[in-house]
Amino acid sequence: MLRYAGRRLLVGIPLLLVVPLLVFLLIDLAPGDPAVVLAGDQPTPERIEAIREQLNLNGSVLERYFDWVVAALQGDLGQSFVTNEAVTDLLVRRMGTTMSLVLFAMVMAVLLGVAMAIVASLRPGGLVDRLVNWLASIAIAIPAFWFGLVLASVFAVSLQLLPTFGFEPLSAGFWPWLSHLILPGIALGLLPAAEVTLQLRSALGQVLKSDYILNAQAKGMSRSSILFKHSLKNASVPVVTVLGFRVAEVLAGSVTIEVIYNMPGLGSLAVDSVLSRDIPVLLGFVLFSTAVVVVVNLLVDISYGYFNPKVRT
Repeated sequence: MLRYAGRRLLVGIPLLLVVPLLVFLLIDLAPGDPAVVLAGDQPTPERIEAIREQLNLNGSVLERYFDWVVAALQGDLGQSFVTNEAVTDLLVRRMGTTMSLVLFAMVMAVLLGVAMAIVASLRPGGLVDRLVNWLASIAIAIPAFWFGLVLASVFAVSLQLLPTFGFEPLSAGFWPWLSHLILPGIALGLLPAAEVTLQLRSALGQVLKSDYILNAQAKGMSRSSILFKHSLKNASVPVVTVLGFRVAEVLAGSVTIEVIYNMPGLGSLAVDSVLSRDIPVLLGFVLFSTAVVVVVNLLVDISYGYFNPKVRT
């Protein structure tokens, strides 16, 4: 199993190098010059050239990429063009907000999706089963940003039950931290919750028709015992695969949700870096996001060994 995990890790490491290279190429192809943006209004050619020299923008794309990789391997992601702060410090300061939001959204997606799938599986083809499939299909079609605005308008503005904007760290207290995550977390976790529901419901439907399940029913085992003890684990493999993909999408979706709810996280930092052409910050965000995706996919691959013993060999 360790050898299997090591192979999967070696496959993921090149992504940490390829994705930033693609970002370098896209930035180089994009119109506009970061030096012109940073030089202010009506800059002189001398001022623009001085900024380009200072930021090492006159070199080729491959030269700048190689210099960035060498520095990143030493733990130096550079300094922000706009604030002149270390990119690592900016990412660490904003990381808590984004990771709290992503974690809340994924936990909510798993709990809600598994609960709805189990309820629907108790009576296949019944009214509850059809209702769950209908609700999940609608949830998949709802954009997260629109649902986030609706939640903020109803529960924060009209009913004033939860905070509208901002974020509080866990050090400020559990409820202040949680209350600022509920609305954006629900908006962000609605799509993965619906997909978990549909995937697990479909997988359970196939597992419940298996011969060993029919044998367990013939022996007189209770429905709940068959469902939780024998069926749920075998039906979890496709769900875990879906969750692995959804973590990347939730991390990308946090960009929009953080802007809507004015949360000082990595998403809003990425938007600001794009608008201001702050290349080091953007590259730091891309590297962090890629690393998260690689780690999550590695954990998903390792989890297959638990759900499917054949993978261990």
